[in-house]
Formats: sequence, C-alpha cells, structure tokens
Amino acid sequence: MISIMDKINGFIRAGATAAMTDRQFYEKEIAKWKNSDTRKTQIVGCAYYRGQHDILSRVRTVIGRDGRLEEVRNLPNNRIVDNQYAKMVDQKTDYLFGKPFTVQTENEKYEDALKGVFNRKFLRMLQNLGEDSITCGLGWLYIYYDVDGAFCFRRFPPHEILPFWRDAEHTVLDLAVRVYEAEAYEGQESKIIEKVEIYKDSGIERYVLSDGILVDDVENPSSDYMTFKDASGNVHGYNWGRIPLIAFKYNDEEIPLITRVKSLQDAINVTMSDFQNNMQEDSRNTILIIKNYDGENLAEFRHNLATYGAVKVKTIDGSEGGVDALQVEVKAENYRIMLELLKTALIENAMGFDAKNLKQSGAPNQMNIQSMYSDVDLDANGMETEYQASFEELLWFVNVHFVNTGKGDFSADEIEIIFNRDMLMNESDTINNIRNSEGILSNETLVAQHPWVTDAAVELDRLDKEKQGQADIYADAFRTDKGAPGQKADGGGGDQA
Repeated sequence: MISIMDKINGFIRAGATAAMTDRQFYEKEIAKWKNSDTRKTQIVGCAYYRGQHDILSRVRTVIGRDGRLEEVRNLPNNRIVDNQYAKMVDQKTDYLFGKPFTVQTENEKYEDALKGVFNRKFLRMLQNLGEDSITCGLGWLYIYYDVDGAFCFRRFPPHEILPFWRDAEHTVLDLAVRVYEAEAYEGQESKIIEKVEIYKDSGIERYVLSDGILVDDVENPSSDYMTFKDASGNVHGYNWGRIPLIAFKYNDEEIPLITRVKSLQDAINVTMSDFQNNMQEDSRNTILIIKNYDGENLAEFRHNLATYGAVKVKTIDGSEGGVDALQVEVKAENYRIMLELLKTALIENAMGFDAKNLKQSGAPNQMNIQSMYSDVDLDANGMETEYQASFEELLWFVNVHFVNTGKGDFSADEIEIIFNRDMLMNESDTINNIRNSEGILSNETLVAQHPWVTDAAVELDRLDKEKQGQADIYADAFRTDKGAPGQKADGGGGDQA
C-alpha cells in the first residue's frame, strides 16, 4: 500500500528542483480536484436533485444574418422541469432506508447499547446519507464527540471531500481533505472564505485557503480529535488511531446516478418546454405572411398587432391586402408518445420502477410485485454490499466508544445489520404462506415474516403473555367448577362429607 507521504516523496524524486512540502502538495491537489470531472458530476447530481436543471438557462435562438445562432427574446421560452431523476433518487433511498434496519446479536447487553446509538436521529441521518451516495456516488459520515462529550455523527457534503486512498479499491483511507466555505467578518463587512481541514490518524490540521495558498487557521487551530479537561482544568487530547471519516458508496465504482440518466432527464424537460412553446405561439408571435401592408416598418407592424390586435392593409392594383399566419401543426400525440418513451427509458436506466403498472393490472399478486421491483432490488443489492462494509468500520468506532464510556467491550461479539427494504406486498398471500409453513418453520421465523409485525421478539413475548393469561383463566374456571373443599361441584351448600 502507498501512503500519502510516499506520494509526496514521489513528486520530489520525479525531479523537483526544490523539496516539496506536504502543504505545497495539498495546494496542488486541491487546485486539481476543484476542476475535476468527479467533483463537477457530484455538484450536478445534487443540483439536479434540487431541481436546478440545464433547461432553466435555456434561450431561444434563430439563425442570424451571418449564419450563426442569435438569441431572440420575443418568442415563448418556457423552462419546464419534470424532475423524474429526483423521483428515482427518493425511490431508491426509501426502498433501502425507509424502514429502520435490524440489529441482530446474541448479546442482549450489546443490542441494548447499540439501540442507544442507532436511534431515530441516526436513522434519519442514514437516509440522508443514502441520498448523498446516490446523487454523488458516495456519502461521508464523520464521527466525533461534541462539546458536551456526546457521541455524535455528522454528514459532510461529498463535493467538499477530497479523499486520498491507500489502495486502488478505495477501501483504506490514508487521509482526507475537506474544503468548505464559511462566513467571516472583516471589520463590519462579511465575506466568504474557504477553509480547509485535513483529517489524519494524528488529528485535524486546519487552514484557510487564500489565493490557492494554505495559511494556518488562527481562529480554529489544528487539534486532536478528542479533547477533555481533567479535574485540575488541564486539557488533554486523544485520537482514535484511525481517521473517523467513513465513505458510504453507491457502488464499487462510486458512479452517481446522474451519469446514467442526465441526457434522458434533459430530453424530458426540453420536450415538455417545446410543447408549451408551440402551444403558446399565436398570430402575435408566430410567422406571418403580409400582403400590401399599409406601412414599411415591421417592428411597427408587430407593435400594432400586439397592442390593438389589428393592422391596416390596402388593395394595390387589384391585389387584396391581408395577413396570414404560417401555421405549424402541433400534434400533441407525438409529444405524449415521446414523453412516455423518455420516461420509460429513464426508469430503466435508473433501475427503478413505475408504480402505475400495478394500478393497470388490477389486483396484482406477489409475483407481479416482485417482478416490478426486480431492477431496484438488484441495484439495492450492490448498494447494501457497500453499506455493510462501511458499517463494519462504523462499528469499530462505536465499540471503542462503548469501552471508553464503560459500557463494555463488545469487539468480539458477532453482529449482523439487516436492511429491511420497503417493498409493496400482497398481505393475503404472505399471511397464507405463513400459515402453510406452520410446523415446518419455528414460530419466531414465522412471526418475523408477518407483514404486521415490526419486532418479532416483542410480538412473541405478547403471545406468551396471552397464552399465560388464558391458562390462568382456565385454571380459575376449573377451580370454580370443582368447588371449594366440603362443597358440591355445583357450588351449592350440600351436607358435609
């Protein structure tokens, strides 16, 4: 494996006239990364998810006198965004992270401790992290202790992180550089400055990026990852021994979804905008054929037509005057077919699904539902594989936190993270299959598969309590029917034996 210092030394050995410092190396790498295609694609993916599409900067053009295109402002120029891409991102995110994941371990103490860490706040962050992974190829989770000493997680926008990997498969992080904007004041005027944080095993180095040069950040200097005060007020710094920054990938190539569907999304926007433009073109803004116009200035003609809805024409040498519009027939059916083709292609390339297909099939069975989910399920398999590997790294930090806080050492305990996918189902078919499996599978497995059960252990405990309650009722009834000692079985006051 090649470390970052080996890379820096490689630059020096390549023939540099003066020794390159690590700070100079970072400056060059940051400048190159800012204009890289990878970062640009990440920014585009996020922008398209928010609805900031290329169509919004579109202009109408015509061929000018010199044969080149020129912008015209007197024609309809609709900029319609039909954000099918964002729909696919939400669909994939909700499918894999819409339901809370399940933690399985034989150590109940470990399971209870993990529930305190993987709470609802973390589940919300995990869903947002999945959105980052899909739109940018990978998401970043930072682990830290806040000022109150609480164990916390934080997302970093992917386009802010420049990673340096130790291996070609991008599984071991050598270090990471974060470049982000912050608001600062010079006197009473605010300005935006660029700050740089370099995450290493030994701690965080902090700089301000000024004209491409890294300058020490005096307001927030470099430090260890964890700082604590003892009883005497002395500050002590500690580090994890690893970089507390974990990558959660969409796929092994870190390719964002936007690269698959951007051209299709742009074509959908253009088709809808063109249709609206054509529908809005009328005699006031379309191509006109003018006969014997009572004037020579075409701009005046357009003005009169737009203002008064009428123009003056005359008859010359027996030729009647008039104004005819050059009609271009707009066939709505052609646009509808084109949009259907484009949306279908986008869904297929995005490996999503169209729920309208189920509505058209009446009452679908479970096989039809699974067939509809086949593409999104296949894509989710690859994403889940990457997330399982990232969770292994995350659990290392969580286990260290448990040791630090005295909750126990669970590093040797086996644990499994199960993502519960949010898939439509035919509940009747599922329940019938569960009934037919009684006697073949354990009650715990059957209960866990029931569509109305969220926690199998809790539900089994409820069943046991109900059975115990029914047994107690039966026992009380038996004692009442048998009667008290010295009485008849019907409870009457018979003679003593």
